[in-house]
Amino acid sequence: MNKEIHPENYRFVVFKDVSSDYEFITRSCVETKETTVWKDGNEYPLFKVEISSSSHPFYTGKMKFVDTAGRVDKFMNKYKNFKKNTAE
Repeated sequence: MNKEIHPENYRFVVFKDVSSDYEFITRSCVETKETTVWKDGNEYPLFKVEISSSSHPFYTGKMKFVDTAGRVDKFMNKYKNFKKNTAE
């Protein structure tokens, strides 16, 4: 590696996929606020991600069902008491 081109905080970081609880460790300079204890007993910075290779449909071959109808029903129930302004 060339000298003086990498950030000072380039270190091991644990990445955790929150949807599948899959964790992996790699070098990174990502800013984190949390830490975790890795399998080797050492404490490392923790960065949570929404999706990784363990939960992405391309790699898993499984599609996640998104409940859009439930979201629409929830929205309609929330605003059903509001009346449309008919004064024109």
